[in-house]
Amino acid sequence: MMKQEDRPWILASHLGTLLGYGIVLGSFLVPLIIWLSKKDESVEVAMHAKASLNFQISVAIYTIIAAFFIFLLIGIPFLLIIPVFNLICVILATIEADKGRLFNYPLSIKFVQ
Repeated sequence: MMKQEDRPWILASHLGTLLGYGIVLGSFLVPLIIWLSKKDESVEVAMHAKASLNFQISVAIYTIIAAFFIFLLIGIPFLLIIPVFNLICVILATIEADKGRLFNYPLSIKFVQ
């Protein structure tokens, strides 16, 4: 069960990634800062921040790969789909977090253990 004092940090670790739509690499900043500052205080906050951070790193890698395939025209649809997919996953993760559950981000590679 989520502690009330952890709730803002947990929700921010997911919603904060939306900063990436306005600031280059902004999607990493909020979950990284939350994870680094709260990992020793709250296991639950750390789990959510790590899940969010791992997903954002994965999305960045998928975007870079899609960009390499632009010259074949294969990458263009992916460059349009990836941001929408990211937004949907962030919204779903935030809803699950608000219910006290950890969202299993699809296609997320676990970089941060």
